[in-house]
Amino acid sequence: MPGSGSSPCAACKLLRRRCAKDCVFAPHFPPQEPQKFAYVHKIFGASNINKMLQELPFHQRGDAVSSIVYEAKARLRDPVYGCVGAISSLQQQVAQLQSQLAVAQAQNLCMRMHQAAMASTIVANTEVSPLDSAESSDENQQYKHVTSGFEPFGIAEALLS
Repeated sequence: MPGSGSSPCAACKLLRRRCAKDCVFAPHFPPQEPQKFAYVHKIFGASNINKMLQELPFHQRGDAVSSIVYEAKARLRDPVYGCVGAISSLQQQVAQLQSQLAVAQAQNLCMRMHQAAMASTIVANTEVSPLDSAESSDENQQYKHVTSGFEPFGIAEALLS
């Protein structure tokens, strides 16, 4: 890699300097990915990235570079909020979807209750003997009157508002 006659890392190439054997950028910014360092350099500056990486233990630098590159790309898309803007947008989408799920679950419950009421009415009507038909017809009329305005979707939305 650095110092062995091969091409310099992306950072040294962009900064137009010789890539030393102990280059802090070389393991994280390979020459095949020049745009990766260009994003980071544009947002944070090479000197600041160099300082950050030197302060970290070697085993943590890879994760740090991944985070820095992600934040730099987010800052290029949204200079004010960066990745916080993306996170906030995703949280709003989750809240909206949770609300829609709650409405759907309430509508499902109302439909099941309506189906159960209809099924019990059908069962009650089929179990009536011919002698009881006069009484059951009065009850059916009362039930139809009570359930005629039943709107399961309106109830679900009213429950959630």
